[in-house]
Amino acid sequence: MRDLPPPAPDFGAAVHTPPQAPFLTQIAHRRSASAQALQAPGPSGEALEAILRLAARAPDHGKLFPWRFILLEGEAKARFAARLAALADGQADPDKARQALRKLTAPPLAVVVISRVETGKIPEWEQVLSAGSVCTLMLLAAQGMGYGANWITDWYSYDAGATALLGLAANERVAGFVYMGTASEAPLERVRPDVASLTTRWSDL
Repeated sequence: MRDLPPPAPDFGAAVHTPPQAPFLTQIAHRRSASAQALQAPGPSGEALEAILRLAARAPDHGKLFPWRFILLEGEAKARFAARLAALADGQADPDKARQALRKLTAPPLAVVVISRVETGKIPEWEQVLSAGSVCTLMLLAAQGMGYGANWITDWYSYDAGATALLGLAANERVAGFVYMGTASEAPLERVRPDVASLTTRWSDL
């Protein structure tokens, strides 16, 4: 019999997943850390290179690599956040928009995953899904190496001025900001879906 993953943590329990935990345990206990609770150190050097390399193993129909990465860290990230703050006044709720930037300023590292769609025989939807898979694998890779991580999109993922700061081309969109660092507190288990209620077996009878 093949090994089965452990049960999910109880709701509200602190989720501690040791970096050396088995692969299925890593998945069974996957939990996003609060972006504002992420602090230094974050992955850098060979650790960061490894996380990006593992994320790039995402399914990719046609071998198009329909995504790329933009790294935000240190003073460059601070300057980027300051320029976003200037754009916050143009949002529907400027105060809320400025508060959302705390998710960007707290973690030591942000990896912006850019989805880029190429015209051709591979459907656009499949290319977009590949970029989402990259984000998921990045979360797992970071967790497996002992870092906290959170995949977030917020107003600055969609605002035209913000995406211009990132230098996005016409065929590109932000798939997500993946924040990484060392979690100052263990995340608590959240509500999970009742998978049985979401699962059916097809029958033509």
